[in-house]
Amino acid sequence: MSVSDAVTARRSCRAFLDEVIDVDGVRDVLVKASRAASGGNVQPWRVYLLHGARMDAFKAGMAERTDKGQIDAPEYPVYPAPLKEPYRMQRFAVGEEMYARLGIPREDKMARLKWFANNYQFFGAPVGVFVFVDRDMGAAQWTDLGGYMATVTLLLEEAGLATCSQECWSVQHKFVSEFVDAPVEEMLFAGIAVGKADTAHPVNGFMTNRAEPAVWLRDA
Repeated sequence: MSVSDAVTARRSCRAFLDEVIDVDGVRDVLVKASRAASGGNVQPWRVYLLHGARMDAFKAGMAERTDKGQIDAPEYPVYPAPLKEPYRMQRFAVGEEMYARLGIPREDKMARLKWFANNYQFFGAPVGVFVFVDRDMGAAQWTDLGGYMATVTLLLEEAGLATCSQECWSVQHKFVSEFVDAPVEEMLFAGIAVGKADTAHPVNGFMTNRAEPAVWLRDA
């Protein structure tokens, strides 16, 4: 698979098969992805790999928290408030398309919340990755995290595995940090669900649109 093919094929998978995958292969990808660009070669990512019995225990704990409606105050804003145009509409559009494919109308708030809770089960994926960053790092180093995660997802696409990058963990950072025993100086940034895609599930039947280049590309 070429890099271009991986970029074109990659999508956020929100339904995974209950199928064991090669964890050592995932670990190798996490290491290989550390060649991602990093300003000053700081390499700010701190990565935790979750699978097997530990993943089962984690999902059980998260199910209990979800049932009780327990969340944490996020340590960083996932989106600016308010989210202005055209960014707001781009975010809105993907949500509407996803819920339409799931057959969940806008007015059924309970059903939408129930579906969203699947985030905290990694959408059924057998393997999860958490990416942390040292609290002393700034915005420039946070961009390196995105580059690392993008490299991970493309390498996993090449390996025949589906992924979903998730910032939803920002409101479960205390539970995650305690579960993986992350030191206090590390802040949870995001997670990545990893596994085999359930291609028959309707939620995986679409790919998000991208804005036309005229919206964001300029000749300097």
